[in-house]
Amino acid sequence: MESKLNIIEFRNRIKDNTVIGNPKLKLISPFGLFRIFGSFSKPFYGNFDDSTFRLTTNSAVSPTFFMIKGNYRITNRTLFVNYTIEPTHKIQIIWLKYYPLIAFILCNSVFILIEKVPMQVYLIFNLFIVFSIFHSKWLPKRKMKSLEQKFKKIFEL
Repeated sequence: MESKLNIIEFRNRIKDNTVIGNPKLKLISPFGLFRIFGSFSKPFYGNFDDSTFRLTTNSAVSPTFFMIKGNYRITNRTLFVNYTIEPTHKIQIIWLKYYPLIAFILCNSVFILIEKVPMQVYLIFNLFIVFSIFHSKWLPKRKMKSLEQKFKKIFEL
């Protein structure tokens, strides 16, 4: 995509809006819990150099499962930014999508084996699992769209 910024402004914005660190290790770090008490004034977490970047959302409370990977270059006095949005860890996405379905099947199997389960418990639990299934399909799409909108807004793409 073509950016309205020049290369110096782009590098300054990426420097001003990014906390330096490896975006793949952000969620699985043993010190991730302590980031809850830190400052989250910068919207992105990741690393970058003179031509490439890897960024994710800088949040410990509501982590994203996606990362923006890309590069930037000058062609004919115009800054071109090529990027893709990829899952940080594919296992997280698979777990998020299929865990409610597995829980639904397993728990209903247990309810069938136990004959004296009240209908209210059965109904409430199944409604909760169905809600979780819909939420697990919607949440990754919303997180990905939010990350891309934030990236486009800050870097004027």
